Amino acid sequence: MKSNYKPIGNYIQETDVRNSALHEYPLMGLSVSRKFIPSIANIVGTDMKSYKVVQKNQFTYTADTSRRGDKIAISLSQDFDNILVSQIYTTFEIIDENKLNPEYLMMWFRRPEFDRYARFKSHGSAREIFDWEELCETLIPVPSISTQRTIVAEYNALQNRIDNNQKIIQKLEETAQAVYKEWFVENRDLENLPDGWKLGSFKEDLLFRTGKLNSNEAVIDGKYPFFTCSDEVFFTNTYAFEQEAVILGGNNATGKFPLKYFVGKFDAYQRTYVISTNNINISNKQIYFRIKGLLDEMRETSVGTTTKFLTMQIFDKIDIVIPDKNTTEKFEKTVSPLFEMLKLKSKENQKLYELKTLLLSKLARVED
Repeated sequence: MKSNYKPIGNYIQETDVRNSALHEYPLMGLSVSRKFIPSIANIVGTDMKSYKVVQKNQFTYTADTSRRGDKIAISLSQDFDNILVSQIYTTFEIIDENKLNPEYLMMWFRRPEFDRYARFKSHGSAREIFDWEELCETLIPVPSISTQRTIVAEYNALQNRIDNNQKIIQKLEETAQAVYKEWFVENRDLENLPDGWKLGSFKEDLLFRTGKLNSNEAVIDGKYPFFTCSDEVFFTNTYAFEQEAVILGGNNATGKFPLKYFVGKFDAYQRTYVISTNNINISNKQIYFRIKGLLDEMRETSVGTTTKFLTMQIFDKIDIVIPDKNTTEKFEKTVSPLFEMLKLKSKENQKLYELKTLLLSKLARVED
């Protein structure tokens, strides 16, 4: 073991600040993608005094590792000065940030090797846990604080480029969506469509398939995008699809169903819908924007309690305008340049994600 490896317990301490003053801070939960997410728990009649207050640059994790696909849910709070989390979570902080940088430690937690270590060290019968003592015994390289800050700056620079690209992607999508609305939504009387147009349905005119992979089959150095019910895109070394398609997450605990448009080789999670058309007069890009405009409605009609599901019965009731061939071709020609730019920015982000992963892998060998 390298001399600069130290137990995390030397640098962290538990926190247990309760919401005794009944502050209305954002109530958050944890995801396995290392992010805080708005809680969907029903808190009507709940004593919020028992909930924990997490300040900026403090951590939260759940010791239960048996129900999360071999991943541990842990995150660093950075978006709010204060948030609330359930009392079932363990919360902690860095004792001295001049010795261990919180973002540097969070980078270590993002490594897949940490997930494997936590699962290996977990114990229990009905429920396996990676408890506080085991977390504190975890060894990590602790170089000088200046080296830590340099590594964090490199990581954040990559993330900032990704975020900027996402803003460009969003603006391109908004422009293309405005074109779609002008052509197919605004001032369009469904009972008096133009000559050669008709009203079709998702049930009759679209093709729905689902992926077959399990979420555990994602790999760090995969060649092909692997779409799941998460906003995050993972990767795998296999592909089951090679086409233009609209990809929609079929279930999500928050009721947020991720929607993506993709062309090429990819694979998908078993509860993810891969949607295309069997009608030459319907553009896949039109399908994308039709579904995008229905996402809020889909959240309302989704079924399930703890997890929300989109069933085929929901899709069967949705209509779609089918224009004449000439209009479809013009729409494709108009929005295709925007989608080409989207594709370029998405590819750039894929490379940036790979660089982030490489930087995380190098943490094990970091020295001053």
